[in-house]
Amino acid sequence: MKDFLLFTRLKKFSNESIHTLKLGIPLIIAQLLQVMMQFVDTVMVGHVSSKDLAGLAIATALFHPVFLLMLGILFGLSSIIAQLHGAKKPSEIVANVIQALWLSQVLALISILVLANPEPILYWMDYEKEVIRVAGEYLRALCWGIPAVYAYIVLRMFSEGLSITRPTMYLALAGLGVNIVSNYALIFGHFGFPALGAVGAGWTTSFVHYVMFIVMLAFCLKASRFEIYRKFIVYSRPLWLYLREILRIGLPSGLSIAAETSMFAMVSLLIGTFGATAMSGHQIAINIASVTFMVPLGLSIAISIRVGQAKGSGNNPSARFIGFAGILLCIMVMTATASIFILVPEFIVGLYTDDLNVRILAIQLLFMAALFQLSDGMQVGALGALRGLKDTRVPFITNVVSYWCIGLPLAYLVGVHFQVGPIGMWVGLIVGLSTAAVLHCWRFRILTSRLLNLTHHEIPAEDQNLKLVHD
Repeated sequence: MKDFLLFTRLKKFSNESIHTLKLGIPLIIAQLLQVMMQFVDTVMVGHVSSKDLAGLAIATALFHPVFLLMLGILFGLSSIIAQLHGAKKPSEIVANVIQALWLSQVLALISILVLANPEPILYWMDYEKEVIRVAGEYLRALCWGIPAVYAYIVLRMFSEGLSITRPTMYLALAGLGVNIVSNYALIFGHFGFPALGAVGAGWTTSFVHYVMFIVMLAFCLKASRFEIYRKFIVYSRPLWLYLREILRIGLPSGLSIAAETSMFAMVSLLIGTFGATAMSGHQIAINIASVTFMVPLGLSIAISIRVGQAKGSGNNPSARFIGFAGILLCIMVMTATASIFILVPEFIVGLYTDDLNVRILAIQLLFMAALFQLSDGMQVGALGALRGLKDTRVPFITNVVSYWCIGLPLAYLVGVHFQVGPIGMWVGLIVGLSTAAVLHCWRFRILTSRLLNLTHHEIPAEDQNLKLVHD
């Protein structure tokens, strides 16, 4: 009997994993293609001059925290759409999308005001004048595309909330192609365009954002699978009732992302005090870990969608199972990547540098990265499951405690105070991520237990017995 139950559970987990992977693989590919766009920008600008590359690096360091905060806020729409889709409320879905488009443009205006004039800060930080010029002009070029990319994110959340994820992948692929050709024209001055260097990469990125938004808008307005939603499209002024719900879910989500990314940024700054070799080794290891993180990140979005749809349809036991199955799937995937880090670290690091001292440190840090791969997969999977339940406020507090009250102080204590160096700093990263992972999973268990208790009290006894037999 136990063998039969084990087989049944494994089969159920396998079927659920197939559904999550089918939804998540296009998102994983899209995330990897987005990373490739940044990689292409860096490589192509690197062939112009060191000052252009430095200006690009500084500008992206200023842009990413702002962008990720706004991205996290708009990500809240996905769980709202998923639950409404599960509850079969198409008119409410359209209303939320329209309101999110209004919100996206407000967020775009805020972002532009923050980013458009970085020179005073950069002069205060005593960067070279040419580097400051490049960074400032790059950011102003990028600002022109911010309204388009935020609107695109809203339409992407709309599509993904309905379990339609392939357009995101196809558009990311098309965006990468447009990015390469446009960079070639504007960075180096081909096809009659002036050679703008790193600033050309900024204009290219804005152009790509408009292309992706226009194509996504056309897809939503023309594709047959959206036909049921198009009849509910009406002009509506901003309505606080909808905006409040999006912000209630999205703002803590954005701040959660900011808490995690800022911890990594602070650790990088502290490691920079150990010298160029330490910083180079850290940068290689963290870059490799960032690429592999795109896999559970894509799965996390899929988990959020599936949990939200199950919750919206009132199937709370399914929402619980989907969440935990998804978390386990993320852990399994990251176990595979951790194994690769352990088995062939020399080969991986060798792709980045020939410097012996940098390679030795990067390999050591890659072994540390293998440890936090499991925690990172677990925490992002659990975070996706919680987002599917529209639970983002407590996870935000959890992230602040895990990363800023535990992870970062421990990194400083072991790495700087006890002079262990970069490896000691990574101990803080591992502990912070592991703490967040355990607490997020615990939170999901508590919330879904409450939902199951509600389901138990709502279903008559004879129906409960039938349901238990079915499950």
